[in-house]
Amino acid sequence: MFLSVFDIFKIGIGPSSSHTMGPMVAAARFLEKLRTGTDKVPGSGQLFGLKASLHGSLAFTGKGHATDRAVILGLSGLMPDTLDPAKVDEIEAQVRKTGFVHPHDMPALKFDPDQDLVFDYGPPLPGHANGLVLSAHDRQGNTYQKEVYYSIGGGFVVTDTELQKAAAGASNAPIHSIPYPFAMAEEMLQMGNASGKTIAQMKRLNEEEVHGNGLNPKLDRIWDVMNSCIERGLTTEGILPGGLKVKRRASAIYTQLQSEKGFNAVQPHQANDWLSVYAMAVNEENAGGGRVVTSPTNGAAGVVPAVGRYYLDHCIGARRENIRDFLLVASAIGGLIKHNASISGAEVGCQGEVGSAAAMAAAGLCAVLGGSNAQIENAAEIALEHHLGMTCDPAAGLVQVPCIERNALGSIKAVSAASLALRGDGTHFMPLDNCINVMRETGRDMHVKYKETSQGGIAVNLPEC
Repeated sequence: MFLSVFDIFKIGIGPSSSHTMGPMVAAARFLEKLRTGTDKVPGSGQLFGLKASLHGSLAFTGKGHATDRAVILGLSGLMPDTLDPAKVDEIEAQVRKTGFVHPHDMPALKFDPDQDLVFDYGPPLPGHANGLVLSAHDRQGNTYQKEVYYSIGGGFVVTDTELQKAAAGASNAPIHSIPYPFAMAEEMLQMGNASGKTIAQMKRLNEEEVHGNGLNPKLDRIWDVMNSCIERGLTTEGILPGGLKVKRRASAIYTQLQSEKGFNAVQPHQANDWLSVYAMAVNEENAGGGRVVTSPTNGAAGVVPAVGRYYLDHCIGARRENIRDFLLVASAIGGLIKHNASISGAEVGCQGEVGSAAAMAAAGLCAVLGGSNAQIENAAEIALEHHLGMTCDPAAGLVQVPCIERNALGSIKAVSAASLALRGDGTHFMPLDNCINVMRETGRDMHVKYKETSQGGIAVNLPEC
């Protein structure tokens, strides 16, 4: 099994990897299919217009997650990693005004979001809670082409056919010959013991088979985008969009913490405040539709950057180049969780988002603080275990309440888990593999109203004001 570090950490825009980035990628993929003429319906006339329907969680929380905007942007030929967030409103307004999208290397295509984009609140599509159907038609309304896509978390998108192949055991991903193809944490530890290599070293060798000498610059870019997101969040004030009138708090907290640097004595738990403010800065940026990195999702994008920044700013002996190993180890854990369970809040609740992020960050921090492979696996397990059962219940479908603070607390748990693991020798009762299995089973049993539909939990217990 191989999931690249750049599959886990994707550069994109907020507020959601599954509800914003995923649909945008699906729409862009559909355009590419139209360009090639693949699966064109025989007898249909000249391509004229497009339609889209959102299903399951994409429908129920699509407005709050800006899924409609994502589809508009994707059908305009734009991608999350290259789109300028500052131009989003202008592009969306133009499409809504004219009723046409203008993708590159294609004629203008009719797409009036008020008529051609449907939020279907009926039963979800059978493959996944996040489903969307994209279709093209000729001037007479005859179907020209049609495809079902699923946004399966973290910006990953598969077609209905690809999902069925995966369920049958066939991989849709390119096959790479890698030296350490661990698919379970136990395999990862066994390979480390046999080779004498650390998790970071094994993951690096795997990645170099794909990315060669370009690995370090790509890792550095991921961290630079993460850190820039923190910096923007620490200096931006105002009210977040969406109607809840949630005030940005990171800037004010950061100012307070900066002013206390000269104090002779501060409370020892101030370290938690630093972790929290870094995480909140990222997730406030995400909620505002800014540039973020999936870690492994947008809803959980604050935990890994917060712990990485905490390491650099507050840990003795921290070195900037160690962030590469931090990201490699974190992505190794994220890949295991995605492969064996899920990172989608619509599939398993927030345990799959903030829980996975905390496990990844704990493992990464443990690694750069000198932890053994066994201690790193232990750190990931501790962090994940203490997020099990967490629901995904965003108020008004917005990635704000309780998501922003959950990232703050997830980062604190990640550091605590790493510290506990480093105090031991790596031996522990519950293996990480078992913990991942529990998360998958818990997500399967969880009621749908607690899985990113905004039909239960905090989402339906809002103050009457």
